[in-house]
Amino acid sequence: MTSGLELSRPSDRERDRALEILREGAGTGRLSQDTFVRRMNFVLGAQSRRELRSATHDLPGREPRVIEWFRELISRLPRVSLTPKPSLPGLALPPPGSPTIRIGRGPGATLRIADVSVSRRHAELRHVGNGWMVRDLNSMNGTHLNGSRITSPTAVRAGDILQFGSVLYTLTWTDPR
Repeated sequence: MTSGLELSRPSDRERDRALEILREGAGTGRLSQDTFVRRMNFVLGAQSRRELRSATHDLPGREPRVIEWFRELISRLPRVSLTPKPSLPGLALPPPGSPTIRIGRGPGATLRIADVSVSRRHAELRHVGNGWMVRDLNSMNGTHLNGSRITSPTAVRAGDILQFGSVLYTLTWTDPR
């Protein structure tokens, strides 16, 4: 038996809620673009609450705010890994006063990396003041320092993990003795 409430016209708020569920479904890949557009048009023309429900019946509704807040909190906590990190090859920082090190696949590179994810002119390491700086040279796959992509010259030190494309190195220090 159908209730009168189910057959009554949906409010704007109910329509907006249904559209939000559809957007979330498309954003998470549960709906294709064509299905999203078709269902969106159906929701906009729906004459009853039942029609709204039929457009979103196979999609999860929004989680309560407290659960969203909890998931956000958990995502910000550092991840603990019980598996040991694989040891990465070392890249020794030369002593102060050494010339700039150019990294890439091209013939002009000081450190030549034969990997397709590394650009011909990928990055450079330069001694500045009391330390070393890494600078990305507009490479296609980017230069990352400790997991974060760099967009401007950034200070580095021994122990940092530098990534050129998909190639990773742990920076080490050359003993000047």
